[in-house]
Amino acid sequence: MGIASGTQPAPPAHLNTTWYLDLNDIARHSSWAHGFMSAYALYGGLLALALLTVLGWWLARSRPEAPATVAAVVWAGGAVVIALGLNQIVSHAVAEARPYAVLPGVEVLVAKAHDFSFPSDHATMAGAFIVGLFLFDRRYGLVALLLGLLLGFSRVYVGAHYPGDVVAGFLLGGAVAGLGYLAIVPPLRGLTSRLATTPLRLLVQSAPAPAPRPEP
Repeated sequence: MGIASGTQPAPPAHLNTTWYLDLNDIARHSSWAHGFMSAYALYGGLLALALLTVLGWWLARSRPEAPATVAAVVWAGGAVVIALGLNQIVSHAVAEARPYAVLPGVEVLVAKAHDFSFPSDHATMAGAFIVGLFLFDRRYGLVALLLGLLLGFSRVYVGAHYPGDVVAGFLLGGAVAGLGYLAIVPPLRGLTSRLATTPLRLLVQSAPAPAPRPEP
């Protein structure tokens, strides 16, 4: 199966190419980092963000405002899935070729993918994680930001994407998480509140339900 053909880098094409080649040159001269950066670019970054989200859900269940708070962290995970789906539509519409399909002789540290490059799937998911977790809890959002920025950098470092692909992915994923929060989290809070009164309550609240007050 051949690599998908497509267009040249999305605008600004000159900056995209220049910055990509600059980082590619850094990758050539930092072989000591290849193992970590390749693993992080492929699965490590997204795994770290997913584990951070699971940790947020687990601890949110014990907060006084649970189960409503759980709705926010659940949406952070849901936003990732929706953003990834929208990214596929944008990616096929733009049809930007991978940089290694356009630029001969570049250093590529991961297996060459057969799909389009813009926006980056990994960056799109990272952007949704970052904004979704920030709306849940700023501390989680800041940790996600650090993890996500390293992921975006690693995707360019290993030769898989132009910098613009990563920036566009962050913006798309963040927009989905932010706009969806306004539309989806309020009804989702109603659902989690109802779950707290069912046998599935441990999914949204770990503390015992308050005992009913005796009637006077």
